[in-house]
Amino acid sequence: MTAPRRRGFNSAITGVWSFLAPAYDQPTLQQWVYRPPHNEVIARLRDHQSRRIADIACGTGILSDRIERELHPEAIYGVDMSDGMLAQARARSDRVQWLRGPAEQLPFDDGALDAVVTTSAFHFFDQPAALREFHRALVPGGLAVVSALSARQTLLHVSRNRWKPQHNASPAEVRSIFEGAGFTVADQHRIPRPFWLRFVSDVVTVGIKS
Repeated sequence: MTAPRRRGFNSAITGVWSFLAPAYDQPTLQQWVYRPPHNEVIARLRDHQSRRIADIACGTGILSDRIERELHPEAIYGVDMSDGMLAQARARSDRVQWLRGPAEQLPFDDGALDAVVTTSAFHFFDQPAALREFHRALVPGGLAVVSALSARQTLLHVSRNRWKPQHNASPAEVRSIFEGAGFTVADQHRIPRPFWLRFVSDVVTVGIKS
């Protein structure tokens, strides 16, 4: 299979995250910015009773490690493009299987997973390609949970060229991409945040592979 073409912008971002990986674990940042979407993902995985789970763009592995400790799945994979992030993740846990790869070409066979999740990174993906790949890697009835920065406007037009270099899709756009990839959207809502963090405008979308 030919590897997907990665934009230069994404390569630069990957390098930046490798450099910033130690700062990513700063407790205040994690508590107020990243923990709310992580809590949403954990709740969905628990309800679904997923046993084979992949956390895409896993960063330093905080969510992957939580999934392993709190849900005790049969297998949990943390996938990221940043060597620096993965180095931090490997130091965090040896019970998670850490893999390097892009969201648009996952290192899994067809139907290998019960659930695919990603938080706070979807805006950097080729979104339609990533969701098609999530769908491919899931079993029928499999769960996809995407928590993403999301613009507060309705869907007016979707162009194939809008996904690069970064795209904060509206909720309607995200729903359209999920459905275009073959998912049934089971839920979509904005993540509750304190009023002083409303500038972090993120939405969780939950899809089921038919």
